[in-house]
Amino acid sequence: MRRWALRLVGAALLIAVAVAIWQRDAIARLHAVTTLFDEGRIVQNFSHMDRLFDTAPIPVTRTPKPLDEGPAMPLPADWQDWLDRRGVTGIVVLHDGAVVSEEYRMGTTREDQRVSWSVAKSYLSMLVGVMLNQGAIASLDDPVDKYAPALRGSAYGGVSIRHVLQMSSGVAFDEDYFDFFSDINRMGRVLALGGSMDRFAAAREDRTGPAGADWQYVSIDTHVLSMVLRGATGEDIPTLMGRYILDPLGAWGAPHYVTDGHGVAFVLGGLNLTTRDYARMGELARLNGRFDGRRIVPADWMTESTLASAPTDPGAMGYGYQWWIPADARAGEFLARGVYGQFVYVDQQSGVVVAVNGADRQFRAPGALDDAIGMFRAIARTYDRE
Repeated sequence: MRRWALRLVGAALLIAVAVAIWQRDAIARLHAVTTLFDEGRIVQNFSHMDRLFDTAPIPVTRTPKPLDEGPAMPLPADWQDWLDRRGVTGIVVLHDGAVVSEEYRMGTTREDQRVSWSVAKSYLSMLVGVMLNQGAIASLDDPVDKYAPALRGSAYGGVSIRHVLQMSSGVAFDEDYFDFFSDINRMGRVLALGGSMDRFAAAREDRTGPAGADWQYVSIDTHVLSMVLRGATGEDIPTLMGRYILDPLGAWGAPHYVTDGHGVAFVLGGLNLTTRDYARMGELARLNGRFDGRRIVPADWMTESTLASAPTDPGAMGYGYQWWIPADARAGEFLARGVYGQFVYVDQQSGVVVAVNGADRQFRAPGALDDAIGMFRAIARTYDRE
């Protein structure tokens, strides 16, 4: 009996080793997800997502025109302390398109391809505007399942593109990053283990209410937009993003998307670009869809998408079409925003754009968002027109 028991244990160990070898990539990605935000790893992880996950290059052929250099920005009070407490790894400030401040910290460099997290959502919004203008999408009031039939019968069935853009889809989704069993973290494990984001989206069954009634931040809504774009055009998102946004805009290095196991781009947060690229995107938004003398995104789309049109609570941060608008924003003030301290802030009245990459593990602490917006406004007010 002892001999047989030893044989069984040995066989079990061999099977375990074989499974580990067979699934080593998936296991490595799962480990990457569970340690992605660890204090000793977060900074380098955010610069090297291509080492941790499957990725797809974004085809960009145009060498970007160097950004102009302007007079050094007068530093606001508390500048260095703010950089420290917000875990800023890279920051580029533009005034009227010229660099007036640029700094890289915690071992990062200008060349780093930093993960965008939800700043990527605002890029996708621009792409929706381009496809709407070209007629690939007939109307924002079309249901998403007109273009993405896989969503029929799911919680997204019959929901309009507009309501998904505004995150008023009414689809139930738990966005708690600190709950292991939340929807957002289950989605992360699907990504890590090579699953399908399309299937994950189509499996949503529960709703919190009718579409358009209430606003709730639902990251999977952005993936649904990618399903609409792919269905409307027959092309993948990296190709579309490269052709219509990043190639006309220009991008440094090798921009790329994190993908699921089926090669589908993780559009709600997997875009990787340099901090200077994020600043160029902010400048594109500041100029209402123009950059370097060329029209890239329709002007009326930029205006409409950056208005607080979603049904948020009075006094709360506003939301447009995948853009954030401060509750007390002045005209032309809006931002793209991602977890752990990623921002692209735009203030059209002062001509200021602030692009920030960070590893802010306290980004959910009370007052952290106000702290960031307060600094951006301090910069913008320095350049207010007379």
